[in-house]
Amino acid sequence: MKELRVLLVGDIIGQAGIRAMISLLPALKRDSAADLIIVNGENAADGFGMTPEIVQQFFASGIHVITSGNHIWHHRELYPVLDSQPNLLRPYNYPSPNPGKGMCVVEVKGQKVGVLNLQGRTRMWAIDCPFKKGKEAVRKLRNETKCIIVDMHADAVEEKEALAWYLDGEISALIGTHTHIPTADERILPKGTAYLSDVGASGPADSIIGFNTEIGIQRSLSQMPLKNEVSSNPAYLRAVLMTIDPQTGKSLSIERMSSRSLV
Repeated sequence: MKELRVLLVGDIIGQAGIRAMISLLPALKRDSAADLIIVNGENAADGFGMTPEIVQQFFASGIHVITSGNHIWHHRELYPVLDSQPNLLRPYNYPSPNPGKGMCVVEVKGQKVGVLNLQGRTRMWAIDCPFKKGKEAVRKLRNETKCIIVDMHADAVEEKEALAWYLDGEISALIGTHTHIPTADERILPKGTAYLSDVGASGPADSIIGFNTEIGIQRSLSQMPLKNEVSSNPAYLRAVLMTIDPQTGKSLSIERMSSRSLV
């Protein structure tokens, strides 16, 4: 294999995001010539977490690895699946003995690839340190492969950038998720690690971070904890494509991708 092409799709939000993924992913896979597809399913079940049925649907659609974030614990019926499905990840830096695992190694076209899921702590839960736990996980993964993709599910750009620089040269790419808003700062760091602060969400286009606009406005006006509802409007599919040298694990290119569903 001369190069490895990895496609990472941003947070799937609700049924609109699932419809966009199912309808658009085949063409996106073909056009990008992706060897490995990673999808963050953090918000797939009506905006909060995933269900076993959604996980099964994702894998059936050709996804290799599903990552997540702080909403992974929302549906307790998913807990046994977190333990039994090796390519369904929750953030690695949640403390033991929470169910699931935070990293995996998959093989595509004879090439092993490590995938690591981490969660930030700035303006989020004060879980274990993503820097210390991330370094620990990378050391383990590098025993099997130099090609390592990190999904850093975090709120603060500073935290994501700092972790990318901390791991520069030890991982192939660090891609941010969680804010639902795509950033335009894709680049390759000096030692070969591709970076993007946030790939953005795969969710309703006419919405407030994927949710109903009227409820979002009333939440801000009233400061009341009104329950958010996922918008039903057609969705964008947001993704990032990385080209990696499988011999060195260094990234050769990084490109943002976006398409809009008609359903």
